Amino acid sequence: MITLRKQGLSYQAIASRVGMGASTVQSWLAVETFPERKPREQGNKLDRYLPYVVERWAQGCHNIAQIYQELLARGYKGSYASVYGNIVRSLPAGRKFPSDNDALRPVPVLSRQGAFLFLRRAEKLEASEQETLVMLRQSHPEVNLAYDLVQQFAQMLRTRTGGLLDAWLAQVEQSNLPELQSFAVGIEKDKDAVRAGLTWWINNGMVEGHVTKLKLIKRQGYGRAGFPLLRKRVLHAL
Repeated sequence: MITLRKQGLSYQAIASRVGMGASTVQSWLAVETFPERKPREQGNKLDRYLPYVVERWAQGCHNIAQIYQELLARGYKGSYASVYGNIVRSLPAGRKFPSDNDALRPVPVLSRQGAFLFLRRAEKLEASEQETLVMLRQSHPEVNLAYDLVQQFAQMLRTRTGGLLDAWLAQVEQSNLPELQSFAVGIEKDKDAVRAGLTWWINNGMVEGHVTKLKLIKRQGYGRAGFPLLRKRVLHAL
């Protein structure tokens, strides 16, 4: 690259020849040396915790979710999948799954999927979703508590029982769930309005629907149509 630069080629021309980005070529030429490749880290984040994992497994704790929580408390920064994979590969006697394989099964859900399972009515979940939900609730006491509180709030919303709001807020305050506590703080700032929303059957759903329709018609004009045409299209859509 240095030779090409001395020949008068631009950074972009050099980048096209060597198959790199122009910014990379510019930075390399600025230091006038080829950057050394960083040494690849050996091992993984779990290596230093493996003795503890083996010890807990030998003590009879075959719940990987519980072991994972204990590792997090000890400073582990890796993923649940890494812990699960290492434990399964190192089980004694070459058995991939012991008799309590339900405890070994990983939690195969993303946060978005978990939120869906928490908010959905249990009786409307499919069998596989119900199994996943049970697994999530058994993974940690705080997860189970969070599910109960979320379901209580959802039930208030469905049945318009806003009179139970104060009792629910008290439960959240006593819990050790900062995410729900933050949500409760927001409710406290406008509690009367929230209670009204959880009690009254009146809502602005129809108004919001008309506003959405109006915005859609307006955007279809791509900003080029005037008000007379917009008015005609709105009246025609009614």
